[in-house]
Amino acid sequence: MANAKVIQAKQESVDVVTSKLRESVTTVVADYRGLNVAQVTELRKQLREAGVEFQVLKNTLVRRATAAAELTELDEVLTGPTAIAFSTDDAIAPAKILNDFAKKNDALKLKGGVVEGRVVGVDQIKALAELPSREGLLSMLLSVLQAPVRNFALAVKAVAEKEEEGASA
Repeated sequence: MANAKVIQAKQESVDVVTSKLRESVTTVVADYRGLNVAQVTELRKQLREAGVEFQVLKNTLVRRATAAAELTELDEVLTGPTAIAFSTDDAIAPAKILNDFAKKNDALKLKGGVVEGRVVGVDQIKALAELPSREGLLSMLLSVLQAPVRNFALAVKAVAEKEEEGASA
């Protein structure tokens, strides 16, 4: 019979993963088989700098957590060695970092993930990774908002210059 302390510790681990699945705006599941220690260390460093938590977890533990979080569609990608990146702040960062790292290192394979409570496939993760960062999107929005004001200012300036030419002639 299993020790009660061991069972309790495992249940606490399941509860922690369940809360991470629920609280994360983006969760990306990847197969890290074939990466060496230096590559995994570099990947962890990049993710940590972006505020993304990266863990290697047992599939049985994650399956129990997905059942508790009502994300059982994710179970089909939980095969083989599994590493999961959780992000509570930036929806794009884990997808972008893992996708860029996978392009440089063929050993890392994206499997799928959860974006804002919806289970998504590899294609959606890669599409999310191709989006500009939050700062990039904000700068695009700012330039779009500034364009009408800038055009109006140029038109006023042109009219003023034309009137000056007419007055001086």
